[in-house]
Amino acid sequence: MQRSPAEPAAAPPAGDTREQEVAPLALFPRLLPWLLTLGGLAGFAAAFTLSVEKIALLKNPAYVPSCSLNPVLSCGSVMNTPQAEAFGFPNPLLGVAGFAVVTAIGVVLFTGAGLPRWFWLGLQAGVVFGVVFVHWLIYQSLYVIGALCPYCMVVWAVMMPIFWYVTLHNLQQRHLPAARAGRTGRAERVVQAVAGYHTVPLTLWFLAVITAIGVRFWSYWSTLL
Repeated sequence: MQRSPAEPAAAPPAGDTREQEVAPLALFPRLLPWLLTLGGLAGFAAAFTLSVEKIALLKNPAYVPSCSLNPVLSCGSVMNTPQAEAFGFPNPLLGVAGFAVVTAIGVVLFTGAGLPRWFWLGLQAGVVFGVVFVHWLIYQSLYVIGALCPYCMVVWAVMMPIFWYVTLHNLQQRHLPAARAGRTGRAERVVQAVAGYHTVPLTLWFLAVITAIGVRFWSYWSTLL
């Protein structure tokens, strides 16, 4: 019997997951635009301020940066090291460019625009580079230079959640090669389970960095108590 054009199509069986496999629900649809926009702006502001301070220091070697507060929180001590120019130019220039792009992507997401897979893969490569570089700088600051840059720590603080949530998004949307290869219900459940407790790994990550800072400079912090 031929179905009338006005008659709705039959709904798929309850156990049919084909539609879910083709178009999984997006994770954090409201969080990601806000995170990329506000996190990008915070990172850009910190990197731009560091750039201004670096220029002032180059003009006047006796200049004391505004973020040099004490023997531990001392931007000046960090700026004058080779690690502050890891690629032959001041590191903040990377932040100015990178966080400007992140902010722009966040604004685009607010419009509801759909971005192609290659774009998300490019963003993933950027955040992986950023988070690896940040942790290299954390190690250098704590165990080689022996000083902390407050503006740098702002960059650390925003880079970690940006990496985490972009990665979760790309895993859930199967943009990453590993996720595309594992189109199984089990893989979907793992991603959804991690997403359900998404704040736990991020909180532990922050606590690990804070603990490392506290332990490394405890001899100084203890004098302030």
